Amino acid sequence: MAQISKNARTASATQRFYCTCGGEVKMKSVFSDGKIRNMAECEKCKRKERRPRDFK
Repeated sequence: MAQISKNARTASATQRFYCTCGGEVKMKSVFSDGKIRNMAECEKCKRKERRPRDFK
């Protein structure tokens, strides 16, 4: 039987981050000062951090 390539495997898990207020954290790209910066923002309290793990 033929083997499946490592790139064709579909087993992938998405990681969800939650703020202390209970809202879900979403990543957003913001263009400022001529650079694109990735920001994590809570949907519920609108708190912004640099990384999702900074919400803990």
